[in-house]
Amino acid sequence: MSTLYIRLPAYANIESLQSGSPLFCPFALASDGNRIEREGVAALAELGELVKRARNVTLLLAASDVTLLRIKMPPLSGARLRAALPNLVEDRLMSDPAECVVVAGAMHEGLRTVGVVQRNWLELLARTLRSLGARKLSALPAQLCLPLQGEAVAAAVSEHGTDIDLTLRTGPQEGMGVSIVADQPETAAVEVMQTLSALVPQAPVVMYVPPTRQGDYQDSLHLASALEQRITLHADSWAHWIAGAQEAGLDMIGGLGGGSAPGFEWRRWRWPLVLAAGLLLVNIAGLNIDWLGMQREAEALRTGMIQNYRAAFPEDKVIVDPLAQARQKVAAARNAGGELAADDFLALTAALAEAWTNAAGGGTAPVAALDYRDRVLTVRLKPDADVQAEALQSALAARNLSVTQQGDGVWQIGRAR
Repeated sequence: MSTLYIRLPAYANIESLQSGSPLFCPFALASDGNRIEREGVAALAELGELVKRARNVTLLLAASDVTLLRIKMPPLSGARLRAALPNLVEDRLMSDPAECVVVAGAMHEGLRTVGVVQRNWLELLARTLRSLGARKLSALPAQLCLPLQGEAVAAAVSEHGTDIDLTLRTGPQEGMGVSIVADQPETAAVEVMQTLSALVPQAPVVMYVPPTRQGDYQDSLHLASALEQRITLHADSWAHWIAGAQEAGLDMIGGLGGGSAPGFEWRRWRWPLVLAAGLLLVNIAGLNIDWLGMQREAEALRTGMIQNYRAAFPEDKVIVDPLAQARQKVAAARNAGGELAADDFLALTAALAEAWTNAAGGGTAPVAALDYRDRVLTVRLKPDADVQAEALQSALAARNLSVTQQGDGVWQIGRAR
């Protein structure tokens, strides 16, 4: 799982670019073990391939774009803390808090670290990286990614032509940044040293400078012997930036509302989803083919039944349900010929009497009342009736009749379905 780190120039430097000019940024692609696989400088729009390849994309925001505040606040957490942050920092900002992204960090020495960045700038970066294919995105203040140097101040210089970003880390949760516009590239080192001397007049400084410009910065120290004693120069590299980014602990993207959450990896599931959709279409097609076949079979069967019914009963002109109408005709013909249907009142009563004789061994059935409705005979027995229920059910079942007990002494007898 790899992470793409991108160091962004200050927003003030970007505003000075001509319209349509590419935004060049230093980048490094690192593996899980922080081993750098690839590094260089490229236009942000040209990093699409690396952005898609990386699992995580980490932006190092210029220190001059992120204001770090140390605030004493009540013990709030979650939604209450996010709601209270704009009011807590309002009197310490020159701009409207609604135009900023405000994110709270960890507590340190009784104070909470709060990061503030311009909302429009951060949203533009998030949209750009998302459009390039970023899956999980984070944005960290560059000053918190510099390594701590004990009592010394950590400083780093990033040059973009005559535009220079000076990053300072003055403590575990403190840092700042300054944008410098040099008169000429040759005087950039001298102007940086002058600015650094003004910002850190006494403390020792461990300073990281571009490797190709280390000689120029070393020569600029000779302007004052005090600078040579206080400032130690090192060639800048991605190793300490990557190590510091993992300990920064203040992700500004979180202030946009879930912006750092990983997106769904459609590319990984593309072929399984295509296969599942294909199988679903095949099954739907098969079900529809079966349904059409069964529908044609049902229509053919109904047509045949209607033809047979008309042949048997040509006087009927209206045929709604040929099977039910045929059964009614057959039952009416049997009744007209003196034949009782199995579920007629007399047939059910005779079957009950015969079944009681066989089950109870003779005697009169203790029947209190009989009720016949909807071809079902309801039998109410006398309270003191001694009925062998299983024997009676077996005797009636032999005559293709069913018995259902509705309560104490109440039985329903009808044709077995």
